Amino acid sequence: QGQLVESGGGLVQPGGSLRLSCKASGITFSVYTMNWYRQAPGKQRDLVASITSAGISDFADSVKGRFTISRDNIKDTLYLQMNNLKPEDTAVYYCNAQVRTVVRDYTYWGQGTQVTVSS
Repeated sequence: QGQLVESGGGLVQPGGSLRLSCKASGITFSVYTMNWYRQAPGKQRDLVASITSAGISDFADSVKGRFTISRDNIKDTLYLQMNNLKPEDTAVYYCNAQVRTVVRDYTYWGQGTQVTVSS
């Protein structure tokens, strides 16, 4: 059974940086499209950034130019580098893994890590 464990969240001042990590186990990490979602209190969970198995990345407009997503297929780990953080980036950040096979789709979620941007 696949498992995703996020780390790296915390409290940071506006303009600061954080790097989130997501360690995967129990899955063939390299074939999965990996995503970061976030959910602020009272709001829906939104896609922030994604990276395919081929290393192609995409970002929500709200974080373009500030966030970078990367993956290490040797360490089975996904990263989200967040720079120039803003108070509106405050949310619980979730790691997500998705793959589509002939038989079925597979998706896994982490437990989330809190990011708070405040002075």
